[in-house]
Amino acid sequence: MKEKIITFFKKETILCISGVLAVVSACIIPPDAAYKGYCDIRVLTLLFCLMAVMGGLQQMGVFDRFASELLSKAKNLRQLTTTLVMLCFFSAMLVTNDVALITFVPFTIMLLQRANLTDRMIPIIVMQTIAANLGSMLTPVGNPQNLYLYTISGMSLGQFFGTTLHLTLFSFVLLMLFCLNQKQTPLAPLETRGHMAYDTREKTFLGALAFLFGLCLLAVFRLMPYFGVLAVILVWFLLFQHGVLKKLDYCLLLTFVFFFVLIGNLGRIPMIREALQSLLLGREVLVSFCSSQFISNVPAAVLLSEFTDRYDLLIAGVNIGGLGTLIASMASLISYKYFAQVPKAKKGRYLLYFTKMNVFFGAVLLCLNGLMIYS
Repeated sequence: MKEKIITFFKKETILCISGVLAVVSACIIPPDAAYKGYCDIRVLTLLFCLMAVMGGLQQMGVFDRFASELLSKAKNLRQLTTTLVMLCFFSAMLVTNDVALITFVPFTIMLLQRANLTDRMIPIIVMQTIAANLGSMLTPVGNPQNLYLYTISGMSLGQFFGTTLHLTLFSFVLLMLFCLNQKQTPLAPLETRGHMAYDTREKTFLGALAFLFGLCLLAVFRLMPYFGVLAVILVWFLLFQHGVLKKLDYCLLLTFVFFFVLIGNLGRIPMIREALQSLLLGREVLVSFCSSQFISNVPAAVLLSEFTDRYDLLIAGVNIGGLGTLIASMASLISYKYFAQVPKAKKGRYLLYFTKMNVFFGAVLLCLNGLMIYS
């Protein structure tokens, strides 16, 4: 029993800590009628809907087939690296950074082992992780913190892109410079599954999932009621892909609930509220970036959003804040866990390279964002 608890804590550290903090805050501010307004049901519903649709697409192997199709055309190491990194960068904009890494990192490990390129595993996986975190920054559905901040802020889509577009474009340039710096070492023909055709049933399911994803986007952009989208999605998955619902990350949803309770209670303690507002004033980007290094960028976004109305700066800070420590973005842990399972994995070397590249990208983007703000 003790071992199970320890294992669960290691796996869901943020959930456990947020739960304890929520309980402590509830001891200070006993539950009352105000608690009903703590949780943002819209955010939780939209996050659930998007996770379900992405889970359905994963179950069908859509991303794996798409990657195989692209990689079958790679002729040298530079093309291979560019394809693997950019797959994570662009796919994360729509399917989230977590899904991108869960899909493509195991695929990358398998591919590099088959191609006898295990010496390139660390730099490629690290850059895939950075690419997924940076690519997901562009859109409101790219990661949980964006979905949350976009939903509660009431920003227009244009205002949101005005905050993230320049950072994403510069990130793309930095990633391409890394890819173009790779050698053009010829590759043996890669064994992929890019030409597997979909049967009639699979095409029907793909069409349905594409339709459901479209409904999710309409709900995110406030063009359709989210509870209607939830109803349609529940009907689909309960009837046709019920196994997907069992595998969703409910711990992430519960973490949001705990943080909603925590920030709701903190906001009712005048001394703490005033202190956090004073700390954030004029330092939103830096504070959110630093907070992300210790509690991860999703909790940082939820926690700090209660104490500032500069959501644009908060969006920039928590997204850049995903670069840094291994826990700055929980997506980074996904890549590390997959790499750690590789036989004779050089974990120390991975962490060293990961830290070096994250610090570099984070510092450059912080400087760029500072120039954009004060120019």
